[in-house]
Amino acid sequence: MSTRERKQREIQEREAKILECARPLFIEGGYNGLNMDRLTSMLDYSKGTIYNHFSCKEEIIITLAIQTLEKRLAMFEKASLFQGTSRERIAAIGTAAELFVKLYPDHFRVEQTIRLDSIWEKTSEERRKLMANCEHRCMGVVGGIVRDAIAQGDLQLGENATPEEIVFGLWSLSFGGYSIIATSNSLDELGISAPFEMLRRNFNRFLDGIQWQPLSSAVDYDAVFDRVSEEVFGNELQQISV
Repeated sequence: MSTRERKQREIQEREAKILECARPLFIEGGYNGLNMDRLTSMLDYSKGTIYNHFSCKEEIIITLAIQTLEKRLAMFEKASLFQGTSRERIAAIGTAAELFVKLYPDHFRVEQTIRLDSIWEKTSEERRKLMANCEHRCMGVVGGIVRDAIAQGDLQLGENATPEEIVFGLWSLSFGGYSIIATSNSLDELGISAPFEMLRRNFNRFLDGIQWQPLSSAVDYDAVFDRVSEEVFGNELQQISV
């Protein structure tokens, strides 16, 4: 290993350690709980070393978001390879999204915080682009399946409809639903005792509404969810069960 490669590896290891300590601080105390002085006291690095990696705590928060978004992208890409109809493949993406939330329940809290204008404006253009790239690639995976469905005759769009509209519909339903599940403590009081199952049913209502074949009246998509969970995400399922 060359000197340059060794230094690069040391930089990556330091950054990973900083983020490893920062995540629980943020989860416990939110934006104000992530304090640079407290973070320094937990690490063997000086405050200057930490600032060499992250110019401000907003940079740490956006990097925490990027970390989990990269994991979601990997899960989406794996789900897209599921062997089945286009509707089963989009169901596999839904499975990946649900398991992602169960594996990383704090992600939406991080993402909602970083979206605040007062915080977003303090992040670097480079990290904003990294975050946007992860999102675009996730949506690209979904868009690819939508286009496959159209090409295979499983989905027929109206004259003015576009694949991007379908992707946006799925994205908004997913982001909104999972954000509520991940950040709300009062769903039981609203009569929502099984939010993940209810959200799955709402996905199927949306897909049935646009006539994406085969409809949920013809296929048991809960069984597809179970198959994808076991066949594609067996390791992730074990992590959730632990």
